[in-house]
Parts: sequence; C-alpha cells; structure tokens
Amino acid sequence: MTNELIADLEWRGLLAQTTDRDSLLKDLGTGPVKFYIGFDPTAPSLHVGNLVVILVMRRFQLAGHLPIALVGGATGLVGDPSGRNEERTLNTESTVSKWVENIREQLSRFLDFDSAVNPAVMANNLDWTKSMSALEFLRDIGKHFSVNQMLAKDSVSSRLESGGISYTEFSYQVLQAFDYLELFRRQNCRLQLGGSDQWGNIVAGLDLIRKVEGGSGHALTIPLMAKSDGTKFGKTAGGSIWLDAEMTSPYAFYQYWINTDDADVERYLKVFSFKDHSELERLLDTVKVNPGAREAQRELAREVTSLVHGTDQCEKVEAASKALFGQGELKDLDIETLSAALSQLPKVTINRGEEFPTWVDLIAASGIVDSKSAARRIVKENGAYLNNEKIAGENFTPTEQNLIHGRFLILRKGKRDLASVEVL
Repeated sequence: MTNELIADLEWRGLLAQTTDRDSLLKDLGTGPVKFYIGFDPTAPSLHVGNLVVILVMRRFQLAGHLPIALVGGATGLVGDPSGRNEERTLNTESTVSKWVENIREQLSRFLDFDSAVNPAVMANNLDWTKSMSALEFLRDIGKHFSVNQMLAKDSVSSRLESGGISYTEFSYQVLQAFDYLELFRRQNCRLQLGGSDQWGNIVAGLDLIRKVEGGSGHALTIPLMAKSDGTKFGKTAGGSIWLDAEMTSPYAFYQYWINTDDADVERYLKVFSFKDHSELERLLDTVKVNPGAREAQRELAREVTSLVHGTDQCEKVEAASKALFGQGELKDLDIETLSAALSQLPKVTINRGEEFPTWVDLIAASGIVDSKSAARRIVKENGAYLNNEKIAGENFTPTEQNLIHGRFLILRKGKRDLASVEVL
C-alpha cells in the first residue's frame, strides 16, 4: 500500500522532494506513521492553494496513516515570509483565534477525525509556545540555529535582496522547527508534509529533532501549483478562490473549475481528483478527441465542488449553470443559488416602482453590447433573450410578471453572453 501511495503521488505530480526515500518507504511500510501539515490562520478561510496539500493529507489517511492537522495559532501571529516580498500585516490575537476555529472546521470536511482505525487529530502550536518565556525559547531552542544557515534559506535571502526582513518574520523558521520537535515529542510524529517552498523550514525541524532529542524523521514536499499561462493558480480578476462559501460562492467556485484551460486540466485532475488512473486517462483522452464537449472540466468541477461544498450544493450550482444558458428552468432555482450565480454577471439595477426600460435599453446599459443600435441588430438576428425566451421585437419591454423571484431578469445575447437586471 505504501509503495502504491508514493507511486500514485509521483504519477499525479504531487512529489517534489523527500529526505531519505528508502528510509521513508521503510517506515511507511512498517505501520501507520503520524504526519502533519501546518496551516497558518492569515485569513478567515483556506483557499484552493491550500487544498493541494490538504488532499495529499487525505490520500495519506486513506492509505492508513495518521494525520495531524496543525493550525498555527502562534505562527499565525508572526507570519511566514515564504513567497512574499513585504512584511505581513500582524493581526490581533482575537482575530487569529477566530480564524483558527474557521480553519479547524474547514479541515474537518476533508479528514476523518472519527475513524476507529486511524483518526486524524487537531493541534494548535499556541499550546506549546504561549507559556514559554522569551529567555527559555532563546536558550533551549534558539541556540541550536546557525544564523548563517538561516540567512541562506530561499525565503529569507529573497527578502533580503528585495529590501529586508524583520526579526519577527526571520524567526518564523525557528518556530516552525519547534513545532516539528514538539509534535515529535508529544505525538511521535515522524513526517512533515508541506509545499515545496517549505523545504527549508521542514529540514530545520529535522535538524532540531536530531540536536535536541537525538531522533530522526522525514520530510516530503509537494510542488506548488502553477497555471500554464503563467498567471497565479487560485486567483481570478475578483481575487482568491476561497473554501468558505461566504467568501467565494459555490457557483463561483464551480465556475472556476469548469473554466479550466485545456492546457491545465490534466494537472488539475491528477492533483484534485480521487478517480483511479484509468478513469482519469479516459477523461484526458476526451480533451484530445472532443475538447468542445469539456467533459473533463465538468467532471473536475463536479468532483471538487462536491468535495468542498457538498453534493447538494454542487447539484444546485450545476442546475443554475445549465439554466442560465437555456438548458433548464430558471424559475426552479432557489433564490440564494440564483443570486450567487447572477452576482458573477454584468448587472443593471432598477428601483422598484420605476418604469421598466426596453430590452434594448437594458442590455446596452449592461455593457455586453457597445450600443443600442448593436442591441437592435441582435434582436433582428434572433439572438436576443429574456429569461431564456426569445425577444421578438426591438421595442419589447419587460414587466413585473417577467421577474424571477419577484426580483431578477436575465438578459442573453446569443448562446453565451449574459447580464442580469435586479429590481431593488
């Protein structure tokens, strides 16, 4: 099973670096190994970038190993310098504490904390740092670190080159190494996983375990996700794609995945899907044979949305996605799902009680056509729709009877260009 796990990670492109591979395979094959990944509460929610390593944790647990989800109540107060060119804004203890609880709840969706065989556990590094004095930390932990080695770490050297780094963020790698030492002591944790940008911090933890306890452990890192066009994974024009439904609606989340470029869909399926190799190969063949059908993207969007938001929510957003483009009944969508879907579209607002403009006026105001004359041309060419019903004449004016849920109108130009009207 262990060899299969590591081979599967390699096939999926999820293995960047390990320490002694043979020794790691031996330990993983001997019996369940306790391992951890740390998540710092630097925002109210985790995002899809975090999902990469979370799902690797899930794969390890499914293979029989014992995950420790460490939420950094302490390190979250300091800030990891990795991948940044400037200091983080330090958040208050109460804010970080609230975010810790949010992240704990999110992690519980992906890991099994109730398994009778290999349950996951939660940990918070504030538990072993808050009561430790600065003198104790410097004498017992800090003395084991070479400043020369710390300066050589990529996350530090890049910051020094770009303008400098505070002592606070410089000390982050010491705190993370201390986490590994404490989990080694308390839980017999023998493996830390993390993104490839965390390699230096993880190895520092292994060095600390060796110096303080004379013990040994392992490190395994996962490649950072990148898009084929060079833009940042997990970002859109509207910002980050969050796992919290209040910050990124399930509809917007689904749309992010279904709009995956053909050049990226193979990587995404291998990283985020739990389908077996043969089914993934079949889906990838569809990209080559019939890319217009976008079957691979639909399966990707369906699986990841169901995993993060649940099957019921996924079914609702799929229905909304189809209905908006004339493949389902708009009136059958609940108002929350419809409102979330329409929030992604160009919008025109009308005050309740005002006279409705014509369809031509509305779609011109939405900005999806350049002018009213362009809108009239669309009507003449039979490409004008209101709530998926074709508009017959350029003077057509909606009424309150056309409103969906007494509030919305959906304008469509041709097959795919949409806008919404909301009556306030």
